[in-house]
Amino acid sequence: MNNGATAVAPKKTGQGSRLLGLSKETLLDWFHDMLLVRRFEEKCAQLYGMGKIMGFCHLYNGQEAVSTGSIKGAINPDDYVITAYRDHGQAISKGVDPKAIMAELLGKHTGTTKGRGGSMHIFDAPTNFLGGHAIVGGHIPLAAGVAFAIKYRGEKKVCLCFMGDGATNIGEFHEALNLAALWKLPVIYIIENNRYGMGTAVQRASAIEDLYKKALAYDMRHDVVDGFNVLEVYKKVKAAVDHARATYEPSLLEIRTYRYRGHSMSDPIHGHYRTKEEVEEHKKYDPISVFADILRAEGIADDEWFDEEEKRVKKIVDECVEFAESSPEPPLDELYEVYK
Repeated sequence: MNNGATAVAPKKTGQGSRLLGLSKETLLDWFHDMLLVRRFEEKCAQLYGMGKIMGFCHLYNGQEAVSTGSIKGAINPDDYVITAYRDHGQAISKGVDPKAIMAELLGKHTGTTKGRGGSMHIFDAPTNFLGGHAIVGGHIPLAAGVAFAIKYRGEKKVCLCFMGDGATNIGEFHEALNLAALWKLPVIYIIENNRYGMGTAVQRASAIEDLYKKALAYDMRHDVVDGFNVLEVYKKVKAAVDHARATYEPSLLEIRTYRYRGHSMSDPIHGHYRTKEEVEEHKKYDPISVFADILRAEGIADDEWFDEEEKRVKKIVDECVEFAESSPEPPLDELYEVYK
């Protein structure tokens, strides 16, 4: 059965404008970030199949342009990010040590939360990465609270709050957006619309398919974003971030993307809700390939550089696995330790 997620081609932008004045170093760094997230997640899938990663595990394959363009590109290191359970890629883009992330996934004491959180609860206070929340939509009001604290302190920071399309249908979403708009809080709510809430297509769960229009009920700034193009993600998230810094006003962005694997590792890649043909059609717009083609066309990178970059990223991922596998298990007395 196919519930109808149609592939959407990324928008074409002019050759002279699509690099947005960004430096070569920045563009190559973004490609590195996207490739690292993809290869990291592929390794996670392998380790999960080997029984080394336990419990739930939700991979980010296909959505890399979202985390890189918004987190790596559009915000500052001291800004805040809070998200749902598909969090590995976003943590990497925020600057969390991938070795510590991998160790957390393997339940080791050197993990981001000393092996207590696992895949769905990556958390790293030093980088202002505030999780990794497993309860659907439970973190959306927390983001409003973070933004309230920013405004209360008179800071010029912002909070990015990521959620899946399914989270827009629950009460906390509407309550949080209402307060964020009412109190003018510097939070940018980002819907990663990958077409499915678990196995249910958007049009079967939401009364409107254009999810960004849900902001209209709260007179909130809103936009729809091409999630296959990292430059488009950066441009529109940056505009929302700049607006929030200047006015403390929130935004709701719907970034249209696609996941190439199942909802979680317990879900087959295609499952019973989408066809192999649908997945392959979306892979024609793979955000990493789209960005690589732009970099080639602009003379920023060539095939030799891409080959070397693959080697560099593979080495980093291999080092993450080696670090995690050689790390100690949490000691038994950790069961009684309370962290604040």
